[in-house]
Amino acid sequence: MNAPQNRTLAAFGAVLVYATVIAFTDNFVRVIARDGGLWQFHATRTAMAFVLLALAAVPFGLRLWPRRPGPVLARSAIHAAAMVIYFGALAFLPVAQVAAGLFTAPIFVLLIQRFLYGHPIDALQVVAVFTGFLGVVLVLGPEAMTGATIAALLPVISGALYAMGNIATREWCAGETAETILAGFFGMLGVIGLLGMAVLWLVPLPVAEGAEGFLLRGPVWPTGEFLWWTFVQAAGSLLGVGMIVKAYQIAEASRVSVFEYVILPASAAWGLILWGERLSWIAMAGMGLIVLAGVLIARPAPDQSPARSSTASRQ
Repeated sequence: MNAPQNRTLAAFGAVLVYATVIAFTDNFVRVIARDGGLWQFHATRTAMAFVLLALAAVPFGLRLWPRRPGPVLARSAIHAAAMVIYFGALAFLPVAQVAAGLFTAPIFVLLIQRFLYGHPIDALQVVAVFTGFLGVVLVLGPEAMTGATIAALLPVISGALYAMGNIATREWCAGETAETILAGFFGMLGVIGLLGMAVLWLVPLPVAEGAEGFLLRGPVWPTGEFLWWTFVQAAGSLLGVGMIVKAYQIAEASRVSVFEYVILPASAAWGLILWGERLSWIAMAGMGLIVLAGVLIARPAPDQSPARSSTASRQ
C-alpha cells in the first residue's frame, strides 16, 4: 500500500521541477522577442534540442524514430500549432495569463471527448466547465470579452489545440516512447519555424522594434542574448517535458493532471520576482477557478470501482 503513495509523491516532485523550470524559461521569451523572431526562435530551439537529444540517445538508449510515423506526425502538428500560438502570446502578455489560457485544456479535453468520442459527462463535470470558463473570463480581463484585442484570446486557442494534442497522444500514439513523441514535437516546430523564416525572407513585412515585432520578424543575425536564452529554452523544455512524462509514468493520470496546475502560481511567482508583475485579485481568483475546474474534471468517476479501473487501464 505504501508504493502507490511513494509514486504519487515522486510524481508531484517531478511536476514541481517541470513547473519551476518551464515557468522560469518562459518568462524570458520577451527577452528573446526583442532581438529575434518567433519563427527563427522555433527553428533555432529545435536545432539545439536535437543536438541535446542526439547526445543523450546513445548513453540512455533512447529510441527516436516512431513505430507509426503518420499518427506521430499528425499529433506533432497539432501540438506544435498550440505552442506557436503560446509562444507568440508570451511576447505580449504576462506568463501567468498565458499559462492560465493554456491550462483551459482539461475543459476542452472533456468537451472533445464528449462530442467526438461519445464519452459521457456527469453533472459535476458540466459545473466544472462553466467554472473554468468563468475563471478564463476573469483572468483574461474585459478586453478579451469586448473583442478589443485578439492577443488576449490567443492563450485559450492554444489551450484548445493543446487539448486536441493530448487526446491524440492517447488515441493515436499508443506504444510510442516519450522521446519519440518529444522528437516529433520539436521536429514539427522546427519545420514550422523554417517555413515562417522562408516566407518572411521572400516577402518581408514592416516590423516594429523590440518585442512588438516578434511575430512578423524574419531571419536576422542572432545576438548572443538571443542564442543564450534560446538554448536555455531548449534545455529547459527537454528537462521540463521529461519530468512531466516521468510523472505520468509513475502515478495515476487523474492525479498528475491536477498537479500540473502548480505552473500557474509558479508563473505568477517568477513574473513577480523577475519583472515585478503583480496580478490583480480578480485575475488570481480566476486562476483559482481554473484550478478548481481541473480538479473537478480530473476526479475519478463516482461509480468507478478499483476493479473497473484496472480493466479500463488494460484496454
